[in-house]
Amino acid sequence: MLKDITIGQFFPGESVIHKLDPRVKIVLTFAFIVIIFFVKTYVGYGLIFAYIALAVRLSKVPMRYIVRGLKPLLFIIVLTFFINVFFTPGNKVLFRMWAFKFTQEGLNQGIFMTLRLVLLVVGTSLLTLTTSPISLTDGIERLLQPLRVIKFPAHELAMMMTIALRFIPTLLEETDKIMKAQMARGADFESGNLFQRAKALVPLLVPLFISAFRRADELAMAMESRCYRGGQNRTRMKILKATKRDYVAVAVTVLLIAAILLDSYVL
Repeated sequence: MLKDITIGQFFPGESVIHKLDPRVKIVLTFAFIVIIFFVKTYVGYGLIFAYIALAVRLSKVPMRYIVRGLKPLLFIIVLTFFINVFFTPGNKVLFRMWAFKFTQEGLNQGIFMTLRLVLLVVGTSLLTLTTSPISLTDGIERLLQPLRVIKFPAHELAMMMTIALRFIPTLLEETDKIMKAQMARGADFESGNLFQRAKALVPLLVPLFISAFRRADELAMAMESRCYRGGQNRTRMKILKATKRDYVAVAVTVLLIAAILLDSYVL
């Protein structure tokens, strides 16, 4: 299941989404995340799904990568749905089960919260799947560049964020290897209740931390051997420039936001 987490992974390609300016993709992703919480109708969620389906189609990322990223959160998604269904108060009761009331308002709230979780995972995964770590670093740094006026370390922060994001799948893969090695020696991670399973994972922490510190030390030595000295006076082989496709992507997103706000708060 650890290998199913797609956030932080990069899927190489030459699609329209891959070629978008990383600054545009980062801003549009944040706008997408924010606008999800303003949707209040099924029409709005239909527009959101059409938007994200178009983005996935244009990115040419296989659907199995998108679906695979939802598998680790399946339990949380189902739990969120039932909690909202049975604990959201409402006037229109559909049926009762023991002390729980199944209301129309609860059903709507459960569906909305489930759709929000799914869309959040798909949207953030699509950003990392279509943007290389180097491009992501450049995009974050350029967006934070105005803060240099107050001596803000934009390059260092962008590098730290990108490295942390990039090493998520690496650490998950390392965790999976350690678990399989310990299971081959008789460790049991699958039997017992939830607390017993969590307790069984404690022996994973020591080798995982050792592996993480070793990888960090190797990365630091590799960067130092290449004379890395931070962002000061650094030049770039590829200069970020907005193109026609970037303006089209921004225009489509602005139209989506306007349509959602109009549907949810005006009509």
